[in-house]
Amino acid sequence: MSKHSFQAEVNQLLDLMIHSLYSNREIFLRELISNASDALDKLKFLNVSDDCYKQIAFDPKIQIRFDTKDRKWLEIEDNGIGMNDQDLVENLGTIAKSGTKNFVSQLTGDRKKDSNLIGQFGVGFYSAFMVSDSIEVIAKKAGEDKAWKWTSDGKGEYTIEESNRESFGATIRLNLKEDAKEFANRWTLESAIKKYSNHIPFPIFLEYEQSEYDDQGKEKGKTKKNDQIGSATALWKRPKNSIKPEEYQEFYKTISHDSGETIATIHTQAEGALEYTTLFFIPAAAPFDLYRMDYRSGVKLYVKRVFITDDDKELLPSYLRFVRGVIDSEDLPLNVSREILQQNKILANIKNASVKKILSEIKKLSEDKEKYAAFHKEFGRCVKEGLYSDYANREELLELARFKTTASEGLMGFAEYKARMKPDQKAIYYIAGLNESLLRNSPLLESFKAQNIEVLIMDDEIDEFAISQINEYKDLPLKAINKSGANDDLPKTQNDDIIKAAEPIAQKVKKALGEEVKEVKISSRLASSPACLVLDENDPSVQMRQMYKMMGDMPLPDIKPILELNPSHEIVQKIGAIDDENLASDVSFLLFEQAQLVAGMTLKDPAAFGERLSRILSKAI
Repeated sequence: MSKHSFQAEVNQLLDLMIHSLYSNREIFLRELISNASDALDKLKFLNVSDDCYKQIAFDPKIQIRFDTKDRKWLEIEDNGIGMNDQDLVENLGTIAKSGTKNFVSQLTGDRKKDSNLIGQFGVGFYSAFMVSDSIEVIAKKAGEDKAWKWTSDGKGEYTIEESNRESFGATIRLNLKEDAKEFANRWTLESAIKKYSNHIPFPIFLEYEQSEYDDQGKEKGKTKKNDQIGSATALWKRPKNSIKPEEYQEFYKTISHDSGETIATIHTQAEGALEYTTLFFIPAAAPFDLYRMDYRSGVKLYVKRVFITDDDKELLPSYLRFVRGVIDSEDLPLNVSREILQQNKILANIKNASVKKILSEIKKLSEDKEKYAAFHKEFGRCVKEGLYSDYANREELLELARFKTTASEGLMGFAEYKARMKPDQKAIYYIAGLNESLLRNSPLLESFKAQNIEVLIMDDEIDEFAISQINEYKDLPLKAINKSGANDDLPKTQNDDIIKAAEPIAQKVKKALGEEVKEVKISSRLASSPACLVLDENDPSVQMRQMYKMMGDMPLPDIKPILELNPSHEIVQKIGAIDDENLASDVSFLLFEQAQLVAGMTLKDPAAFGERLSRILSKAI
């Protein structure tokens, strides 16, 4: 016998589970039956694809037993792939899955919310400790001779020792707590299984004793029964009109290990040149690992109802990684390998059709503004990823992207913006950055406000990168107003004579700033602010440069901004009258640095800025 300590995160998790979580404790049964189903899936695949396992007599089933006398224990047994001693350590002693620390940190808030997190982090097995004083797992891996026993009371340690088991698979025995004896009851178990696991594609048997009575109604003995519970039919293969909404929801919860709800169910049964079935779900809340590089695929691949893989990120494009579900093909070979999958034309066609179906369903969602706002809050960034990664579906994705706007609350798409444009407006205008407040108060908006022209506000870090890949929407150019020339087709806020008269001021400021700026221009876009910064239309913005850097692209040369001056502003006019070269330099730099701060940029030399400001304040006082 060997004694082990749980991984630190498991200890924290068990303490929270045992003392705090799951108001609905019967969910542990769904988690254990789901794990048993996964074990059967894995062996079923090997049984038809791997010569080493083809000789194994495999009659998949899940068996449930309980103590009928004292109601002290409950067993869930499967004849699936099984586990050896190393598997027991890896699967039951540690949570190797990424994000565990993040998960544990989230288990400190609202308990109702917490219970919805459990399955998403792959820790469903531990939910059994909510109803158990201790748990024993006796397992034997298919193809191996030794059986092993894992035992723990959930208090920090577990033991592993050799054991006896005739056949491969695993038996989990829960030694029930006093307040959990209800789970050693036929009707409780049958009800929970039908509620949560009726869609499991393997037979589930419940063993129990049934009393027999004589003609006078006296009990004359007990008979052992072993009834099959549930249909043992793959839910996705059933006709759509025979499936109730609650059955879809429970199936989703089983395959996703998410106790939350879905906002869309997409069930397709295709026949013809290709024969396949897909069942996809769009969850109401984002998976915890949505923005992690090592996210787990949410889609399982089957061939003729034989499980192939649940770890292939090529089944759907990465921007749809929030989708959960099943793909079942009748045309792929059972021995298909991961390498073959990536090159397979059949799967590529299924993938393409699936993407279009999912996007079509999201388009339907978008017709309800309130529902779509909730969807976009969770998955809007993923949709925008698709704008630069999925060229084939870019037109559809353009209709789904949403942004804030200067003219109204909430989010707006390009179609709605286009419908609200002024009759003589020639472009879709947007301003991008990471601070909504700074963007809404940007001096760059002054000429647009004067003309009552709406501007899209793109304050998500992905917005500018995604939009930079798109030049137009329905023949309308997309223009970033922080680029030079963006408002050339708008009426000027200054007349030509004022602009021409102020040219010497621009030259004076350029001389003072030197190489800090690419150019100093007299602006025709400013109304009340003294200055603003724009970029050359061919230069990437600060945010774009940061994103390229994060992506590991080649380093970009320093980009110098263009400083635009408002010729009607008192400060700008007074610069022209300054004879003191040092004072002119200080004022020019302060104008430039003020424009940088308003644009949300970081000052190159804050100390020098402070010194300049002190000198100017001293003169003013």
